Amino acid sequence: MQLFYNADLKPQTTTATFPKDESKHIVKVLRKKEGDTLDFTDGNGNFYKAEIVQSSASKCKVSILEVVAQESLPYRLHLAVAPTKLNDRYETFLEKATEIGISEITPIICDHSERKVIKPERYERILQSAMKQSLKAFLPKLNEAIALKDFIAQQHQGAQEKYIAHCEEDKERFSLKQKLKPHTDILILIGPEGDFSPEEIAFACSNGFQPVLLGESRLRTETAAIVAAHSVAFVNSH
Repeated sequence: MQLFYNADLKPQTTTATFPKDESKHIVKVLRKKEGDTLDFTDGNGNFYKAEIVQSSASKCKVSILEVVAQESLPYRLHLAVAPTKLNDRYETFLEKATEIGISEITPIICDHSERKVIKPERYERILQSAMKQSLKAFLPKLNEAIALKDFIAQQHQGAQEKYIAHCEEDKERFSLKQKLKPHTDILILIGPEGDFSPEEIAFACSNGFQPVLLGESRLRTETAAIVAAHSVAFVNSH
C-alpha cells in the first residue's frame, strides 16, 4: 500500500484536485491513470480510498470512494527535544518517533544548545514522509522552537505526567520505565549534547517535572528521544 498525504481532505469530501507537483508524481512517475485507485490520509486520523477521474499531470482529480478513521493512540506523547548540532540527527529522531507513535514535538533551545535555528518546512516534510511510510493517519504536531524556560512556563496546565531526562549523576533520578503509566498524557524533556544546565534542571523540577533516566548508557540526544518514544509505546502495547 502506497499512502499519499493531502491536508485539505475532509471526511465529507467527495472529490479532490491535487497540485501540479503531486499530480505530476502520480501521473508521470507512478504512471497512474483514470480508473486507478489511490490511498490518502489527511493527517487528522482518516484514510481515504479514491479513484482517479482525471489523470492530468498538471491537475489530477479523484473521486472519494471510502473514508475510514484510524484508531488514535491510547496515549498522548509530547516530546520537547533540543535541536542537535548535526541537523540530520534531529531528522532521524523526527522520522523514528513518528514511526513509533508521537503526538507533538517542540524543539527547545537550552543553555548548552549549539544549534538554535531549525528548518520547520524540512522537518514537516520528514514528518509527512514518515507518517506515510509507516501507514499512519495522524501527523504529529510540530511546534515552533522556543527557549526551554519559556516552554516550561507554558506547561503549568499541560500533561498529566511531566519528566525531564538528564545526565547529572549526583541528582536524584527515577527510571522512566518504572514511572510510566498506560493511557496517560505525557511530556518529556530531552536536552542538547551538553545536557541541561543545573539551573534548567532545578527550574524544571520546581515546575512539576520529575527527573528520570532512560537506562544505564549515556545516550545521544536523538537516541534518548527515540528511546523515550519507544518506552511510552511499549507501556501502552497490548
